[in-house]
Amino acid sequence: MADGWPTVDLDPVRRLRVLAAAGAGRPLFAERRLAAGFDEVWAVASDLSGELPGLVSGLRSFEVGPEAGPGPGRDGRLEGLAVSVVGHRERFEIVLRDGWCLMQSRALLGGMAAVPEGTGTRFALLARLRVPGAGPVQHLLGGLTERRGEVLLDRLERRVAERSGAGAGQ
Repeated sequence: MADGWPTVDLDPVRRLRVLAAAGAGRPLFAERRLAAGFDEVWAVASDLSGELPGLVSGLRSFEVGPEAGPGPGRDGRLEGLAVSVVGHRERFEIVLRDGWCLMQSRALLGGMAAVPEGTGTRFALLARLRVPGAGPVQHLLGGLTERRGEVLLDRLERRVAERSGAGAGQ
């Protein structure tokens, strides 16, 4: 306890759950235990430029730039540029650490988190609109966002299997 106040350390997946619960409306939030090990899962999830466009439908490219701000050692802070299939561009501030990725633009908040769980990995993802009136819209889309989260996790699982060689010959 610091200064008499209780403290708690949350692993990355639990932190992402808190972010999902903290905002208005109903964000896209999905969580799953994957059979693959942490290193295999995080190698795919953290490859934002190479893998994110294949995981997120409607995303043509995602370019990650140099560390944001002056000087080395910005604690995993990067900048990114997402380009949609229709050409819309959105700049993101990114915090990318082992098992944790949080991406924020003017309009969107996105996140991914992973922790080892036995021989597999617990993985979660979050997407939330950050524009006025987004809460009620996201709430109305509830079932669709849940399904989209499951589709993203399915795609991630396939890519992990393909990259690790388990998907070879299938």
